Amino acid sequence: MSLNANYGGEIGRTHAESTPWWPPAKHPGDEAPNVVVVLFDDLGFSHLNCFGSDMVTPNIDKLASDGLRFSNFHVTPLCSPTRAALLTGRNHHTVGMRSIANFNTGYPHMTGRISENATTMGEVLREVGYTTFALGKWHLCPMDEASAAGPYDAWPLQRGFDRFYGFLDGETDQFAPDLVYDNHRVDPPATAAEGYHLSEDLVDKAIEFIHDTVSIRPDRPFFAYLAFGATHAPHQAPEEYLARHRGKYDEGWDVARERWFAKQIELGLIPAGTQLAPRNPGVEPWDSLPENQKKLALALQEAFGAFLEHTDAQIGRLVDELDALGKLDNTVFVVMADNGASQEGGPFGVLHEMKFFNFMIETPDEAVDRIPEIGGPDSHANYPWGWAQAGNTPFRWYKQNTHEGGVHVPFVMHWPAGIADGGAIRDQFHYVTDVAPTIYDIIGIEAPAVYRGVEQFPIAGESMTYAFTNTDAPTNHDVQYFEMFGHRAMYEAGWKAVTRHTPGVSFDDDVWELYNLNVDASECNDLAAVEPERLAQMIEQWWVEAETYGVLPLDDRGVELFGARFGEHSPHRPDRRYSYFPPMAPLPSQSSASLGGRSWTLNATIEREAGQGGVLYALGNGNSGLTVFIQNDRLIFDYNVFGDHYEVESDREVPVGASVVGVRFERTGKGGHASVVIDGAECGTVEFPFVMRVISSMGSSIGFDHGLPVSRRYSDAFPFEGTLHRVDIELAKSRKPESADEAAASQRAGMARQ
Repeated sequence: MSLNANYGGEIGRTHAESTPWWPPAKHPGDEAPNVVVVLFDDLGFSHLNCFGSDMVTPNIDKLASDGLRFSNFHVTPLCSPTRAALLTGRNHHTVGMRSIANFNTGYPHMTGRISENATTMGEVLREVGYTTFALGKWHLCPMDEASAAGPYDAWPLQRGFDRFYGFLDGETDQFAPDLVYDNHRVDPPATAAEGYHLSEDLVDKAIEFIHDTVSIRPDRPFFAYLAFGATHAPHQAPEEYLARHRGKYDEGWDVARERWFAKQIELGLIPAGTQLAPRNPGVEPWDSLPENQKKLALALQEAFGAFLEHTDAQIGRLVDELDALGKLDNTVFVVMADNGASQEGGPFGVLHEMKFFNFMIETPDEAVDRIPEIGGPDSHANYPWGWAQAGNTPFRWYKQNTHEGGVHVPFVMHWPAGIADGGAIRDQFHYVTDVAPTIYDIIGIEAPAVYRGVEQFPIAGESMTYAFTNTDAPTNHDVQYFEMFGHRAMYEAGWKAVTRHTPGVSFDDDVWELYNLNVDASECNDLAAVEPERLAQMIEQWWVEAETYGVLPLDDRGVELFGARFGEHSPHRPDRRYSYFPPMAPLPSQSSASLGGRSWTLNATIEREAGQGGVLYALGNGNSGLTVFIQNDRLIFDYNVFGDHYEVESDREVPVGASVVGVRFERTGKGGHASVVIDGAECGTVEFPFVMRVISSMGSSIGFDHGLPVSRRYSDAFPFEGTLHRVDIELAKSRKPESADEAAASQRAGMARQ
């Protein structure tokens, strides 16, 4: 290749004999709009006030009143798959995200990362001259690659975003999050006691990034992808918002569903002939509930409502800032959800989500005394099925399911410069893969067929711009398959075939239902027996779509896939031994030693002077976890089982100078015991009745306690004051086979932590 083959000028012997040339700057044109995509987590179709509820979302409602509501918009039933389809415009199986990014099954449809054959909106827009930001939840890289050790190729900055501020995993504590800034971990700028909340922090950073751009490069439009942790569990909000929602839902979920349903019909969001779906199995009539169950359910719904209103207020701050900058009119502003309302709270709801994942069913009578904690820094709450179904009004089922309750979500688009029909509703069927081609169509660009030398999968979605001006136009997206954990559905021109799959049951034995959504939007009248030929044709078409878009092989595994992968090219060695050398950044849970549900040993090699103490190793946070630390010259182990602390303190002082201190943890059935060890000698033991299988969504930290402190004996990170040379952990190589209860708990945990 010639040295100057791509140079457009002339090179002579001297400047006087040469012609300079500058390559044209990438720019999409002076009229190109800014783009903001706001993504909610686990938000049902009716949760926004402008989609039927009486919840408090005035800022989103204002966007809807000046823009368009798409009332027939669909997504995948789970978070990582929807995010992959949203950012690429391709179906989630095609791009390697069949399920949550925590899994890699060795098949092309489940790699835990977006395929390099599928450009993201960040990559496409950056190539034409946009500056690009991602904020909030990512969950599109393998979780065992989410530590400071990387690799980083599936992180936001390597997939088209110039800046990133948020968290990589599927959930985080809103008061003490596991934060990443660009390519490195950072601590939150304040604590809960100082008024910190993640949603506010994300919008602060979004405004900062936008100010950087419009101040220094006002010629460049921006793309901001803002994916809140809201309204995924934990449902947490500032106290002033929690106070405003107390008593707001006292009528219960049955009255709420009826009222929200009537409002949806009145607004024209669903056809007048639609039926309100019956209660899902396990959702009891509100009036039949015992008083304590009502109290718990109401407090959990109040926390959800406060979380939603607080997030809406942050969206309002961002909108106001765009308006003040003169940027709002020519900003395409999208608000949507990744899937329907969550079913992970179970029939009663949970004060601590991890309890439910450990098959520890806390009854309302047991939980009612802790109601004041709900929504605050010491809770990890999720609401019960009854309120989740209310959020999915008028539909059946929930997130994870391919019925409408799992896949039919609110969608608002605001763009004054390009949408004149403010406040209108569009009812054409659309799917999450349509967002990227819509943005490209608005800008006047196409996704590249080849990106950086790699051939790209074709875009699967269709532009929605035709509907901006035409209420009655037929949809241009009239065929769409759905699949999640074996749950399947096929949509064709208003008809839908759908089945709920039971793991372990033959896919051939799944019972398919058939609905005419044109007249039965809530899937109440199963026509499978009436139109068997149509159903058979649609099932056959599902298999055709599955072949076309890489859905196969069908895979209904759950617990088998979740957690650490031991072996080659993994942070988890086959011998289950780990050596950590501080200083180190905090480790996300799936990149660190998995101490849940098994026996293990930990040894810390230290040097210290008299009086020096601090944390040697911590896992989890103040809601659940474990910590090993030295305080008052004693070695202490604290096993925090959802607020019940099982502590042991060494019966002698840790030596001055060099020593090896640690913990021997042994599981014996459901419970176990742990001993603190100094230079090989046991010097204190504690027994506990229960060993947590799933300890926390928060990871581990070496030499300090990151986030909300695990132990009540210290109130901050409590970094070790001496010299911590290394921490060695060895996991038991075998354990008793898990019981049916444990398998069920693991299944729930794996499916819920998106």
